[in-house]
Amino acid sequence: MSTRFTRALLRTPGDNYAAGITTSAEGAPVIARALEQHRRYQAALESCGLKTTTLPADPRYPDGTFVEDVAIVTPRGAVITRPGADARRGETEVVAAALAQLGCPSTRVEAPGTVDGGDVCETDDGVLIGITARTNEAGAAQLAARLGDLGLRATTVDIRAVAGLLHLKTGIAYLGDGRLAIQANLPALPAFARYELVRVEPAEGYAANCVRVNDRVLVAAGYPRFADALARLGYDPLPLEMSEFRKMDGGLSCLSLRF
Repeated sequence: MSTRFTRALLRTPGDNYAAGITTSAEGAPVIARALEQHRRYQAALESCGLKTTTLPADPRYPDGTFVEDVAIVTPRGAVITRPGADARRGETEVVAAALAQLGCPSTRVEAPGTVDGGDVCETDDGVLIGITARTNEAGAAQLAARLGDLGLRATTVDIRAVAGLLHLKTGIAYLGDGRLAIQANLPALPAFARYELVRVEPAEGYAANCVRVNDRVLVAAGYPRFADALARLGYDPLPLEMSEFRKMDGGLSCLSLRF
């Protein structure tokens, strides 16, 4: 099941985290607060039964804490991405080495393909790959082929026309049980037809980037209607403060590789 995990790989925010790439107008993140939120995120993963490995910050890569973008990890191996932002491509080497040390072999996406892991949503019956400003068609095709070699079926979802979505998982998350959490402004595209859609109302759209981890669902704190909707469906929400990551276009899924 794609929501069952035993390990997670994270990377600590650095002192220059605020120098990363963002489209947000919410102001600069407070580094001390980001570090505390990151520690609580790690503790939450551990409370769900995961053994965590945390890489140190690298001042060359202020976006490096968003480790999800540089690899896709499956039970049969990993695919190291080629991030869509040039400034982030050097992040892949340390993550690839760390995954190898954890016993996870990997292949790679090569030029001219680009893929951000935030555009890749794993489900119980396959993988959804978003075509966005960060993941191009060549990268999606390469990734689909590599996932196919690992026995996983991939479906591409072109969301370039949907305003306000940096990544596919900005707007959706797989909850398990055949359900997708999905922002209300995202149309019911054909790729979503086989899932039950749990709509996240516009005022709480950020909360769509949640993470099912074993028996809990990590959710951004401050979005009570979505948390209540999850509880009514039988899930166990675990709210976490994410203010300093939202300021840098980041969400809950961005902060770890779970496998």
